[in-house]
Amino acid sequence: MGRSEKDRDLERLIPVGTLALDVTEINGSKSSDQSPSPSSPFSHHSAKEAFGKDIHSWVTKKFMSGCVILFPMAITFYLTWKLISFVDGFFSPIYSYLGIDVFGLGFVTSLIFILLVGVSMSSWLGASLLSLGEWFIKKMPLMSYIYTASKQISRAISPDEDSHAFKEVAIIRHPRLGEYAFGFITSTIILRKSTGAEELCCVYVPTNHLYLGDVFLINSKDIMRPNLSVREGIEIVISGGMSVPKILTIVDAQSILSPRVGKFGVPQV
Repeated sequence: MGRSEKDRDLERLIPVGTLALDVTEINGSKSSDQSPSPSSPFSHHSAKEAFGKDIHSWVTKKFMSGCVILFPMAITFYLTWKLISFVDGFFSPIYSYLGIDVFGLGFVTSLIFILLVGVSMSSWLGASLLSLGEWFIKKMPLMSYIYTASKQISRAISPDEDSHAFKEVAIIRHPRLGEYAFGFITSTIILRKSTGAEELCCVYVPTNHLYLGDVFLINSKDIMRPNLSVREGIEIVISGGMSVPKILTIVDAQSILSPRVGKFGVPQV
């Protein structure tokens, strides 16, 4: 009995649960202090991962830069080679039949043939043969549309001023206020009204490269004429606007009017 009373007195002074808890906390803190920090191997792993990402990003960027540089060059050489092979194939069978196998000879012959066609078109016989060929092509349902569209494009870039379809490059306000569109002046007309006569320009605005577009009749005073040639305007349309100059200067209409466009004297009504 006496021993149990002493044990109860000791528990009142120092509770056994508290003592065990304190000892556990002390041992735990010692073990945590003595154990190595778990963050050190993870930090090395994250550094390696970041370095790998940097290398991957650098390689990807340089590879894409190389593709951007080489892609247009590869396309240019490939299409040029295909064009030479295609044109060479017109006359190369003739040389092969004669026993002459020289690559490029058919291409040179094709160029000479094209030059002779251009020279012969200035004569009456060449023009008559061309008219006969056009009449035959226009009688065919599908080929007539292809030939008409191709002829319009070829006339647009023709160096002959008499057959030049596009006279000047024009910038018009379209379709809303504050927006502008590239177009080509194709002709100039006089619109007679009860209040007087007005000079209008037919402006062709391409909507799909050059062979599809809209025609607008616009007062010549409302047309802005940039310092661009017709060839430069065609390049801008075909390239989707990528070849447009950084700065465009609007030129006075009176200073760039050529005889092929003309300047009508507006009659009084």
